[in-house]
Amino acid sequence: MKTLLLASVAALGLSTAAHAEAATYVFDPSHSQIVFEYNHLGFSNTVGVYSGFDGTIQFDEADPAASSVEVSFPTDSLYTGWDERTAHFLGGDFFGADENPTISFASTSIEVTGETTGVITGDLTINGITKPVSLDAVLNQKGDHPMAGKAWLGFDATATVLRSEFDMGMFTPFVADEVAVKISIEAMLAD
Repeated sequence: MKTLLLASVAALGLSTAAHAEAATYVFDPSHSQIVFEYNHLGFSNTVGVYSGFDGTIQFDEADPAASSVEVSFPTDSLYTGWDERTAHFLGGDFFGADENPTISFASTSIEVTGETTGVITGDLTINGITKPVSLDAVLNQKGDHPMAGKAWLGFDATATVLRSEFDMGMFTPFVADEVAVKISIEAMLAD
């Protein structure tokens, strides 16, 4: 859900090599996904997925904290594995996809916390509501992609968001307000 965002993870690029300016990386939509999970009545943990989306990272290798990330994708690209649940989630009780067809995230700051870790803070917009969200991010790998023959980045990030903050609080507290978000992103150096 709040995923989204997620994708923002790629902004870290925590390396020490010096470059004069930020390089533009674009998401590999075939290897970028956001998975959200919430507890359903204490009986199960149910998931939803966003995948196949685009985003852009301005990656400053010399100063990773100066990097940035932006991502947006169609709200109705949600997959839950059950058509009736997906339709309910996309309706007015939750995502409001007809009125708010896009989910977006734009970073506002990056705090480097370790050699390959950081916190990406940014503005997440879901259901027409924008709230700040912080992602705990890890740089999985930075290097040349063996098949594409160009520079590549890979990141994972996690966050917890309250769905009620985005006017999606139906059935709380029986269905958990807290939503765990896991993001995994690959990004390639733009041509």
